[in-house]
Amino acid sequence: MSKSPEVEHPKKAFGWAAKDPSGVLSPFNFSRRNTEEEDVAFKVLFCGICHSDLHSIKNEWGMAKYPLVPGHEIVGVVTEVGNKVTKFKVGDKVGVGCMVGACHSCSSCSSDLENYCPKVIFTYGGTYYDGTPTYGGYSDSMVANERYVVKMPESIPLDASAPLLCAGITVYSPLKHFELNKPGMHIGVVGLGGLGHVAVKFAKAFGAKVTVISTSPAKQTEAIEHLGADSFLVSRNPEQMQAAMGTLDGIIDTVSAQHPLLPLLALLKSQGKIVMVGAPDRPLELPVFPLLMGKILLKLKYAERYKFQL
Repeated sequence: MSKSPEVEHPKKAFGWAAKDPSGVLSPFNFSRRNTEEEDVAFKVLFCGICHSDLHSIKNEWGMAKYPLVPGHEIVGVVTEVGNKVTKFKVGDKVGVGCMVGACHSCSSCSSDLENYCPKVIFTYGGTYYDGTPTYGGYSDSMVANERYVVKMPESIPLDASAPLLCAGITVYSPLKHFELNKPGMHIGVVGLGGLGHVAVKFAKAFGAKVTVISTSPAKQTEAIEHLGADSFLVSRNPEQMQAAMGTLDGIIDTVSAQHPLLPLLALLKSQGKIVMVGAPDRPLELPVFPLLMGKILLKLKYAERYKFQL
């Protein structure tokens, strides 16, 4: 018979949990394991709100296990380390992102790509090696193996750095991996939510010309004046979309709702790349013929599948 969350482990913890798909979070008493020899324990100071959290607490992806404590953009200060920990010490500012475990024996794990491990253990909503549920960062404390902990730079405010652990790496990684990080490239960013904000900032830092593509004209001022985008397209304006056809080297599509892909494909140059990093809860319609005619590369990458690597 399984134990209640409060007594599964020795250390008392408090968080906010979804108990059902209503989307309501309520106070939740649970427990964390003792700090094992390769573990880092830390006091949670800040946790970003990722769109994945919203999908998960409402069970929109059909994978929720209740009670569910969301949060995988977690930062805080180290309170204890195991005797085999070499990278961290008490007082360090640290963070944990989307995963806390993997098999460590498959080809992906051997290549430091635990995010692609078929047995990856997610920070919340997963099952740890000991069979107990994993609980996320909407809580007062965290314990994780040092392999899945990152040191946060002193130069960045801790509260502002939390979103880098999911939103940040979700857009940074494809920009770099798919070689969309070269100065002078023209990059489109679809959607100006959490992922889109960071995508614009990273693309500009790489030296790209950036065009934000949104259904909302009201976001133009924010995109250009606050985030530094070079131009703005309203995706529902056919004249604007027509004028921009064939101008983009790559697109980072951050939208997590169902939306048409064909108008976006038309914006790409031949050999262009579109990378999907949002995770809609319903299938998207993919027109294959424009991909073939334009020699366009479609890359499907989702937020939870990235490991924090710089």
